[in-house]
Amino acid sequence: MRKKLTTKAFALLKQLIETQSFSSEEDNTALLIEGWFTEHQIQFKRNKNNVWATNKHFDDKKPTLLLNSHHDTVKPNNGYTKDPLKAIIEDGRLYGLGSNDAGGCLVSLIATFTYFYDKKNLNYNLVVVAWRKRKVVVKMD
Repeated sequence: MRKKLTTKAFALLKQLIETQSFSSEEDNTALLIEGWFTEHQIQFKRNKNNVWATNKHFDDKKPTLLLNSHHDTVKPNNGYTKDPLKAIIEDGRLYGLGSNDAGGCLVSLIATFTYFYDKKNLNYNLVVVAWRKRKVVVKMD
């Protein structure tokens, strides 16, 4: 399962890179994240372009770990030597806008959350949040 999850997470990262998500224009990357959760049968919530989920067996009596990163990017500057909206792999390195800030972090957190999502008897709760930099509003019910 881990290898398959890793492969899917890398595919998600490439999709995120190739989907324009400048600050305040991240609707389509939010849809990609929703798609991931839907595919993995994970219930999620969304407020504007902030998307979050809690583990299946969330327990108010347990401590909670927050896994969070943003999915918007800044506009590329003129110094780019490669197409910033293309996921390009060269010499074992992935290039593209948001590949390291913070797409790589985000998909790693999402994959980790997915792995533990339906596990029973965790010592803690997990909450994963994919947010846009400008404002994040998450209401826990």
